[in-house]
Amino acid sequence: MSYFLQALIFLVQTLFGLYLIALLLRFLMQLSRADFRNPIAGVLVQITNPVLRPLRQLIPGFSGIDWALVLLILAVQLAEIVIVTLLGGGVAPALPGLLLLAVGRVLQLVVYIYIVVILIEVILSWVNPHAHNAATVLVYSLSDPILRPARRMLPPMGGLDLSPLIVLIVLNLLLIVLVAPILDNAYSLLGQRLP
Repeated sequence: MSYFLQALIFLVQTLFGLYLIALLLRFLMQLSRADFRNPIAGVLVQITNPVLRPLRQLIPGFSGIDWALVLLILAVQLAEIVIVTLLGGGVAPALPGLLLLAVGRVLQLVVYIYIVVILIEVILSWVNPHAHNAATVLVYSLSDPILRPARRMLPPMGGLDLSPLIVLIVLNLLLIVLVAPILDNAYSLLGQRLP
C-alpha cells in the first residue's frame, strides 16, 4: 500500500472517528439528561444537526431514545468501514458481518468514551474537585449515571471514592466479555480482518 493511500485511510478514519465521537457524545448526553445549554453541547448540536434534523423527520424517537441518532451512528460507522475497506483494496464486506462489525465498533467506542470520561473525572477530583466550567459539568453529567450505582454499593470511605475503580473494571470486563466476542463473530462472518 502506498504512503499516499495510507495517509488517505488515516484521514478517513480520523474524520469519521471524530464525527462518531460527536454523535455518540450527543446520544450519551441525551441518555444522561445533560444540560444542552452547555457551550460544548451547543457545539455538538451544531456539528450533528445538519444530518440529524432531516433524519428525525423520517424516523421519530420512541421510548425516550432518539432512533434517528442511533441509526445515524450505525450508518456513519458502516460507511467508514466500507470506505476504508475499499481504499485498502478489499472488497465490500457482506452485510450481516458488516452490521455486526459496526455494532461492535460502536459499542467499543462507547466503552472507551466512558473510560476516558471517568479518568478525566478522577483527575479533576484530585486536581480541582470544585471546578465549575462547561467541560467539567459535561464530564460529571456523563459519568454520574454510571458511577451512581457503584457509589451506592461502595460509598466513599474517609474521603476516598473507589466507585470509579469499580466502574473502570466493569467497563474493561464489558470490552472482554461483550465487545470482543461481537467483533470476533463479525470478523468470522466477514472472513477477513478489516482495518
